[in-house]
Amino acid sequence: MAQEHESISLPEIAISGEKLLQQLLQQRRSVRDFQDVPLGLSDIGQLLWAAQGITHPQGFRTTPSAGALYPLELYVLAGQVTNMSSGIYHYAADNHRLIKVDSGDQRKRLGQAALEQPWIRRAAAVVIFAADYRRTTWKYGKRGVRYVHIEAGHAAQNLFLQAQSLGLGTVIVGAFDDHEVEAVLQLPDGVQPLILMPVGKKARK
Repeated sequence: MAQEHESISLPEIAISGEKLLQQLLQQRRSVRDFQDVPLGLSDIGQLLWAAQGITHPQGFRTTPSAGALYPLELYVLAGQVTNMSSGIYHYAADNHRLIKVDSGDQRKRLGQAALEQPWIRRAAAVVIFAADYRRTTWKYGKRGVRYVHIEAGHAAQNLFLQAQSLGLGTVIVGAFDDHEVEAVLQLPDGVQPLILMPVGKKARK
């Protein structure tokens, strides 16, 4: 396991682009075929920021959260990313950094946990959405579980649209063995995986 101090400062995010939101919505598709080329570290940073980045001095983020409690935790499984060694990383939204959890290319192992869906292994990286339900349910009770799932949907769509704007492809993967994914990511107690999103350059047609 990596030491706690191992971290990567992500590049400054871009808040302007050439494509209109309407264009991104029109073009968004689920993509499962990727080129065998690396992503840039700036791509990873932009995707994570789109999903859970902080956009206000009070800590408000790119996606709405019931009670501004922010139960989501994002992880990146890096296979082919420039200026970033293969491994598992946790996204620290408060300072836009990645904290290394473990070293090594874990795409094959995560693919096995995801019922051998091949796009997990073929993607340059995989973004994993996990949640600590307790951050929301202490206030909203059982209804809070629904609120967490709503928030995950918001965040995943943000990542979809950001990927499209970068010329990347991704897809939602919800079929996986929870316990195996928890083991691969070394998730803390009480944090549960919700969504896997493999990301890569779209395969040429």
